[in-house]
Amino acid sequence: MGRPFRQVILKMHARCDLACDHCYVYTMRDQRWRMRDRTMSSSVIRQVASRLEEHVRAHGHTSIDVVLHGGEPLLAGVERLAEAVRVIGAVVPARFTLQTNGVLLDAATVDVLADLGVRVGVSLDGDREAHDRHRRRPDGGGSYDAVVTALELLRGRSIFGGLLCTVDLANDPVRTYEALLPFAPPRVDFLLPNANWSSPPPPGSYADWLTAVFDRWYSGGETQVRGFEEIINVLLGGGSSVEGFGTAPPASVVIETDGAIEVSDMLTSAFEGAGATGAVIGSSSLDAAAARFPTMSAPPACDGCDLREVCGGGVYAHRYRAGSFANPSVYCDDLYALITHVRARVVRDIAALPRVAR
Repeated sequence: MGRPFRQVILKMHARCDLACDHCYVYTMRDQRWRMRDRTMSSSVIRQVASRLEEHVRAHGHTSIDVVLHGGEPLLAGVERLAEAVRVIGAVVPARFTLQTNGVLLDAATVDVLADLGVRVGVSLDGDREAHDRHRRRPDGGGSYDAVVTALELLRGRSIFGGLLCTVDLANDPVRTYEALLPFAPPRVDFLLPNANWSSPPPPGSYADWLTAVFDRWYSGGETQVRGFEEIINVLLGGGSSVEGFGTAPPASVVIETDGAIEVSDMLTSAFEGAGATGAVIGSSSLDAAAARFPTMSAPPACDGCDLREVCGGGVYAHRYRAGSFANPSVYCDDLYALITHVRARVVRDIAALPRVAR
């Protein structure tokens, strides 16, 4: 039996209405998106539903997470998104999330998504200056105002899933974090730029940036920050559901608009076809596709590291160096410094807890 997937990322549309210069799908090595069907068809949706039903039954899942993704998924139209939710939801116990840049999110769409029970995550990189530095329209105009309008529609709604923020060392870390809080996000994800040894990230200390955000978050606790919580959970002996922390194999799979089953769209930073399995949802089960996945276990270079069990070698895409993924993350030093800092704070707080008399 193959790897049990618990998250399925559906590429509902293969294009985007923004031209973000840090986008890993459109600006990096793999340009196969140009040959994809623009929108996932009804036929592919039905095939996905059938394969998910097969996979859930084979692995005894009580539920599976389905992420409606892109490009920009709202370009597929709310009717096609609703179709995917209804067709898949009719045959498998699924939790649906939409990840969007927010530009096309209006009141009518929010109401439809709420009726369907689809949680909505939005990308926001901080205040206006920080966000519009990278997340621009094709004509060069910023997208901040449109995203803020969308977030006002989501504020206080039960379907608001949270914010996704890409780290940019040009932005003040605490100011960036605090710029997200007025929208009352239930969760924030900070993403490192999708880079590797052959295509390195902008120089600077990502550890210092993330440590500053961690200290502000740890003292305030206004929202959940998934990466920090995953580090703490693994440090305390738990597991992680996020790639890049812990040693469990990633449990997600990508299905492109044309039905191609892929490992991860983050592998676009490595080389063309890095995420390809050759499997297609119409003719291959998810278990059969999983047999073509790389192991993604921590590389041998991590074997002597005292934090190996916590970071697990880092995100697989970040390990690439011309011809091989058998390397630590390009962010290895930053991850080590961040996790060490988090560990020290947690250990200190645990030591300060009052002892219970026996």
